[in-house]
Amino acid sequence: QVQLVESGGGLVQAGGSLGLSCAASGSIFRINAMGWYRQTPGKQRELVAIVTNGDSTNYADFVKGRFTISRDNAKNIVYLQMNSLQPEDTAVYYCYADVTYFSSSYRYRTNYWGQGTQVTVSS
Repeated sequence: QVQLVESGGGLVQAGGSLGLSCAASGSIFRINAMGWYRQTPGKQRELVAIVTNGDSTNYADFVKGRFTISRDNAKNIVYLQMNSLQPEDTAVYYCYADVTYFSSSYRYRTNYWGQGTQVTVSS
């Protein structure tokens, strides 16, 4: 019922910047929160940053001061601006959305994930 399409990512040198975006579409009643997680091989997926419907933000300690999350509520898009990237930021970044959607005149609430986009930071 809801799709998340990510864009951005790629390869950058240490100290550089990259931007990610994620657009949600489908039978959306309300997006309660959108954000980004990341995962490296052999590790659990971890929160990077999240923004709620009320524009409250939460960042992982390891990105505070370097990454900025923002959201376009009208277009259901979330952005992640990543500055001062370091090799340890290398990971697959996943878009996340907590969505209330319509189905057969009922509302449901569930979590959705994007397909993931690779961010690689070279030293």
